[in-house]
Amino acid sequence: MQIREIAPTAEHEINLVAERMRDTLIEVEGLEVGGNLYSIDWLRARVKWHLDPATALAKVFLAVWADGQIIGHTIVRRELDAQGAPHGLFSTTYVVPTARRSGVADQLLLTGERWMLDQAFSAAATWTSASNTGLIKLYQKHGYSQVAQHVHEVTGTAMVRLEKHFSETANL
Repeated sequence: MQIREIAPTAEHEINLVAERMRDTLIEVEGLEVGGNLYSIDWLRARVKWHLDPATALAKVFLAVWADGQIIGHTIVRRELDAQGAPHGLFSTTYVVPTARRSGVADQLLLTGERWMLDQAFSAAATWTSASNTGLIKLYQKHGYSQVAQHVHEVTGTAMVRLEKHFSETANL
């Protein structure tokens, strides 16, 4: 398996990531809520937003088998905290069900963290549904702690924020 950046002009890769963002929403929220939360066009535009350096300091990383099959992705970007300090945010992470529990998500997370450290961010975070136990366990295994909770204003879902502070001696 290889982790690489998405090709910013490869529409098929952008479309695949958007479709899998939708799959994540359906998996976590159910078909009725997750399937209708965002249109596929909005999700495609969101992937492209992350690829445009004029709009975001961000990266989209793909996990790819040796045969070229894309089996997962993660999107990371710069966010500002309440005091205006930058930190890294994992916007979304997805691994196809047949490749789960094989270390793919671990590698995507570590790649995202390396990018964040390269940006000199002192912390990383993600938001997810409180019911997304698989993702919560993954992040906790890598040193993240739950630091906040709120109810999603549209879906009513309980959301949790997981956060990790990088030490100056972080060795990823």
